[in-house]
Amino acid sequence: MKRFHVHLGVPDLLASIRFYTDLFGVKPAVTKDDYAKWMLDDPRVNFAISRRGQRTGLNHLGLQAESADELAAVRQRFESADRKTMVSEPDSHCCYAISNKHWVTDPQGIAWEAFHTLDTFPLYNGHTAETDSTSACCATNAIPGASENAAPKRAAAGGACCR
Repeated sequence: MKRFHVHLGVPDLLASIRFYTDLFGVKPAVTKDDYAKWMLDDPRVNFAISRRGQRTGLNHLGLQAESADELAAVRQRFESADRKTMVSEPDSHCCYAISNKHWVTDPQGIAWEAFHTLDTFPLYNGHTAETDSTSACCATNAIPGASENAAPKRAAAGGACCR
């Protein structure tokens, strides 16, 4: 576990980019029409915001691994924490990245993502901001034990999704 990950849904991306840029004292490392991400070193956080989905606030928390071995270790912890809600997504294409991911839901219904990013991807979840601003990526839906207010949306059959 090298970097803590937080993803928030926001109603006004530009206002939020201005706010968090001032708050963190640095511009986002990634900026898209519907998404921004800061890769902070102090504190070591991957902080993302998007205007995807239909709600604002906490989307999910996570742990970004720097290697496949680190991700495998986090996966074991996720499975130990709650085998019933643990979901794996190899080769996920979401949030402008290709990643291997694992998900678990805590007792409060908050989704936790563990991921190792392999490459960049030109689309958010197979959609551009112009074609689909309500893409399922990083939006609510039911995974086992997840609350309606803080749960990721499962990908459609055959597709992967950022949670």
